[in-house]
Amino acid sequence: MDINKRFELIKRNTVEIIGEDILIKLLKGNKKPSIYCGYETSGDIHLGHLVSMTKLLDFQKAGMKVKVLFADWHTYLNSKGDWKFINEQLKKWEKSFKSFGIKADFVKGTKIERNNDYIDDVFTLALDITLNRGLRSMQEVARDAKNAKISQVIYPLMQITDFKYLKIDGALGGIEQRKIHMLAHESLKKIHYKIPFFIHHELIPSLRGLGKGKMSSSIKESMISINDSEKEIKSKLNKTYCSEGETKDNPVLSIIKLIIFPFFERVKVNRDKKFGGDVLYENYSDMENDFKSKKLHPVDLKNAVGNSLVKLFKKF
Repeated sequence: MDINKRFELIKRNTVEIIGEDILIKLLKGNKKPSIYCGYETSGDIHLGHLVSMTKLLDFQKAGMKVKVLFADWHTYLNSKGDWKFINEQLKKWEKSFKSFGIKADFVKGTKIERNNDYIDDVFTLALDITLNRGLRSMQEVARDAKNAKISQVIYPLMQITDFKYLKIDGALGGIEQRKIHMLAHESLKKIHYKIPFFIHHELIPSLRGLGKGKMSSSIKESMISINDSEKEIKSKLNKTYCSEGETKDNPVLSIIKLIIFPFFERVKVNRDKKFGGDVLYENYSDMENDFKSKKLHPVDLKNAVGNSLVKLFKKF
């Protein structure tokens, strides 16, 4: 695969690449750029996680070295479970990632974080970064950010330090990670580590509709889990916001764009002949255009997504 094709695959369904010149230089140097994505093992893997997992598969195809950080200490600091729960989840997550086809270096956070040099670097950052800046970086990540604990201010300092101890060239995250990543961009030199590149992917809007934020495991009706049954998947989709012809902030279309089409070459819509009969889509643009022009009804769109997710979840 040539550099242009590799880059297009890396860039697919992303909002931005900060440090694009760094990434391209690595690709041109015939190197395998290393990239990581970190996950709080705080509950079931859901569609929101599958967006980044799908991007990790893109990176693999593009010849990048992938690392996955199961951020157990971060999960604990963000008040998302006790150690027994977190460690049980971690084992499930690693198994699921491998089933999905991700071939990565899987790293347990505490394995690299519980050492003196790491803690010294965290404290070095703590001397330089203000409390207000630390809190601002966590606004879209912290649980109950209005009543943030000191632990949740330590969190971004550790996330920055992880770059150095994972020895990576870049990071993947949702756009909600941008403030922490920008803090890392400014601060890594304080702990004598190079400036990495940052790739931010799109997010699936809340299934509840406009203005309800992103999909979140803390709101059960706003997420579809890989452990949901076929009945639960289709029931949740039936209740999902999907206004006829409306493409902006449409969670059903986002699922198709960010997960279904990157994974399946075609998406079939089954419908009665009186409504136009079955139709097979080979790309997202055609599907979105038909929905926008109201040639494709929300009910038929949801049914197609439901059938595709049932097939996809069989991998787990």
